[in-house]
Amino acid sequence: MEQLLRAELRTATLRPFGSLGAGCISEGRAYDTDAGPVFVKVNRRTQARQMFEGELASLEALRSTGLVRAPRPIKVFDLPGGGAAFVMEYLKMRGLSRAWAPFCDTSFLFLVQVNEWQDDWATFFIRHRLQAQLDLIEKDYGDREACELWSQLQVTIPDLFCGLEIVPALLHGDLWSGNVAEDDSGPIIYDPASFYGHSEFELAIALMFGGFPRSFFTAYYQKMPKAPGFDKRLLVYHLFNYLNHWNHFGREYRSPTLSTMRKLLK
Repeated sequence: MEQLLRAELRTATLRPFGSLGAGCISEGRAYDTDAGPVFVKVNRRTQARQMFEGELASLEALRSTGLVRAPRPIKVFDLPGGGAAFVMEYLKMRGLSRAWAPFCDTSFLFLVQVNEWQDDWATFFIRHRLQAQLDLIEKDYGDREACELWSQLQVTIPDLFCGLEIVPALLHGDLWSGNVAEDDSGPIIYDPASFYGHSEFELAIALMFGGFPRSFFTAYYQKMPKAPGFDKRLLVYHLFNYLNHWNHFGREYRSPTLSTMRKLLK
């Protein structure tokens, strides 16, 4: 691996530092190189290149706004025997401790997300987020109750967006506290699964798993006040995240998924 990294990065210096990091999906390691420190993510799955290329494009898009800091992506390359590696700028970060205010297909964890344009957000979200997740649930689990609830629910979802003006916003796509940190210059976001969508989508996972202080949401709502029907739409965005976690991590997410579907049908 180190010989391959030297060749890909064209560096004589390649000195690992820090500890080997292992996330839910990929492993990571920091290295000193001739051009400065880098962070390398490695994944051996067959779809790793597509996943990392989506992350690279996401980081480039987020950085191009000039509004938020994110690691500078450097390159993606294939690994002998399968999988891929993704090299990016190394940033010395620490966990978030203070409040701050606020394409091509991408991957959420290891599932590819289709990001083709649709005429309206509701169609896009139902077809390429919810239905795509339910198709995987049916394929892998054959869960009859989930399918029955979805058959009732899917026809009601467009009503949640009636009369709502939605301007496509560039989203991080997986903005939970584990993908946010800071350094002395301020907040940093990373591990994105970006696409253009409804700004409210971004808040669902941030609210689901904690880690953001109340002041963060207060500042956000001052900039982006809640539109009528916000709470019900937040539930449907929670549903996507529960489905996605069910597909990635197993049946422990079945109960909150079905519970959310029932709430939406009330």
